[in-house]
Amino acid sequence: MSEETRHPAPRRVLSGMRPTGKLHLGNYMGALKNWVELQNATNDDGTAKYECYFFIADFHALTTDYAEPSELPANVKDVLLDFLAAGLDTKRSTIFLQSEVPAHAELSLLLGMITPLGWLERVPTYKDQQEQLKEKDLATYGFLGYPVMMSADILVYQTDFVPVGLDQAAHVEITREIARRFNHIYGEDDREILPEPKVLLTPSPKLPGTDGRKMSKSYGNTILLSDPEPEVRAKLKTMVTDPARIRRTDAGNPEICPVFDLHKVFSSGETQAEVRAGCTSAGIGCIQCKGWLADGVVKELAPMQERRRYFEAHPDEANAILDEGAVRANARAEQTMREVRTAMRLARR
Repeated sequence: MSEETRHPAPRRVLSGMRPTGKLHLGNYMGALKNWVELQNATNDDGTAKYECYFFIADFHALTTDYAEPSELPANVKDVLLDFLAAGLDTKRSTIFLQSEVPAHAELSLLLGMITPLGWLERVPTYKDQQEQLKEKDLATYGFLGYPVMMSADILVYQTDFVPVGLDQAAHVEITREIARRFNHIYGEDDREILPEPKVLLTPSPKLPGTDGRKMSKSYGNTILLSDPEPEVRAKLKTMVTDPARIRRTDAGNPEICPVFDLHKVFSSGETQAEVRAGCTSAGIGCIQCKGWLADGVVKELAPMQERRRYFEAHPDEANAILDEGAVRANARAEQTMREVRTAMRLARR
């Protein structure tokens, strides 16, 4: 292949999740499914389109749960199993644990030296989460500074893209601002030591929980990726529907029904058409509608649960994936840190 037709080097992509326990359908559709598609994306000649780094953010878990870390190891294990169950592949992605790459902490410390306090205090989620988690003491340096650590997570790999849904795009902006400030203070000859990452918008479909609100562990309304079929069906049977449809003979409106929102994600076009026709004419009841939805959800989960069972039965293989990921992530992060230390005059030679 000539120089003119050769594809450019894969663009670096990074994202992570806090280990809060087993993942649910909202986590999968909002992030994991997109990650798998990114790692599998190829150019016309079959070469990888992206160089992917995906991590379990155990440092970040401590920003809100520092007083109760006893469940952290089990949560890390569950998130890793769900990563692998969803289809993340160590041959195509670097999968690692945040705390096993010390450069995340080092760069977070160094970026904290240059980040204005006002930038952190204006982050919308800072006050929002303090309000939502009133039972926890979040008046800590770690909680206030979590955007700096998030920026370090991204910048330590000199990341090109951060995959997020449209509603999360603004969260990457503070990382861009911190990178810009670092380069302004320490860059020489207009060279970007820490390139400003770009947002890579990914699909993030509306996914309500069983109570109609956004699917979230804090609401107790989730369907886990690891839930067995009987539990999936039992949870969906309790799901709220069109509140105006009180009797079986009442016609419903699928467009305001949370169950139909899930049909749009997990059911075929043919099934959705049958649901729409049956609901609006009272030709089918909500129980039948939910049963069809359960069929689609179970079909989506079946291959994931098979992969999860494999890694549950082979824990050494799962641990080896994190070990390999740590080696690869540390090697790449150290390349960045050498440049950062030199720029900040921390290198003796």
